Amino acid sequence: MSLADELIKLEQLRERGTLNAEEFDRAKTSLLNSDPVPVLPSDLAKAINRLRRSHSDRWVAGVCGGLTVATGVESWVWRLLMVALAFAGGLGVAIYALLWIFVPAD
Repeated sequence: MSLADELIKLEQLRERGTLNAEEFDRAKTSLLNSDPVPVLPSDLAKAINRLRRSHSDRWVAGVCGGLTVATGVESWVWRLLMVALAFAGGLGVAIYALLWIFVPAD
């Protein structure tokens, strides 16, 4: 829940009479002075940050080998997926080319 949502709930409690003015002020001060909850990166973000093109498991540029290291899925599955997408309107070629350009080498 965001800080704005918490403040709105406090205001609603004050309006209903659940909190008096002093309790409202203390709760609001406590809420505003509390440390924000740190945002932890998700597993997907961690996998994306670990993504590197492989030098050892490569046929063309090492993209599928790098995806193997980052995700744990075998490289032959990634290669099969890229080929299948290449035949589906060339999407696999476009994705592979973008990954080749933007993913750093290992």
